[in-house]
Amino acid sequence: MKSKVIKLREINYEIIRNDNDCFNQTEVSERIKETNYFDDYDYIMGDIAYEKVRLKGYYDSKNKKKNKINDYSTIDDYIKNYCQQGSNIFILKKIK
Repeated sequence: MKSKVIKLREINYEIIRNDNDCFNQTEVSERIKETNYFDDYDYIMGDIAYEKVRLKGYYDSKNKKKNKINDYSTIDDYIKNYCQQGSNIFILKKIK
């Protein structure tokens, strides 16, 4: 399967997970267009439940800015413990 590259706020990302083709570029672009909050993160994870999108930023485990709550190596725990069971998940990886 060929990976898809998208652009958000002039930053290129690779879609590395996209449950049931849930990623909606227009919706995510609208959510983050007014803020640079996610620009620094290496990954953006979104979970969709009840037609609402929640976004969370993660740093690569080697990134000096990471801490316990935003270390990408813990993303599976976050999904298991904090996302609605059965919700669709997408993960974007920043292309450096």
